[in-house]
Amino acid sequence: MASFTELETWKQSRKIRLFISELTKSFPVEEKYRLTDQIIRSSRSIGNNIAEGHGRFHYQDNIRFCVMARGSLSETLDHLLIAIDEQIITEDTLSMFQTEYESCLKLLNGYIQYLKSKKIEIS
Repeated sequence: MASFTELETWKQSRKIRLFISELTKSFPVEEKYRLTDQIIRSSRSIGNNIAEGHGRFHYQDNIRFCVMARGSLSETLDHLLIAIDEQIITEDTLSMFQTEYESCLKLLNGYIQYLKSKKIEIS
């Protein structure tokens, strides 16, 4: 594969990043340097780690970065759960995100399994 931008898992992470970017525009000003900054960073980190892993030479390095992307994905969900607790977003918004989250998680897990199988093939 020539570019990380062709990966379905990266495309899904991009959808999540754009969703979060749009959503946080409505967050309260007092959350700008707290929740807003944290959720934007974690959502960006998903695709960043997929891209960085794709650029690595060894399958194990790529796997490691995909695992970090999965962690950032979970962190992003946790930030949205905080937003629910703080009554910043609605249950409907969380539900929309969870659909995208589950899709990204499945794609990431599938990609990790694929990379592990490729790693075994060359061993």
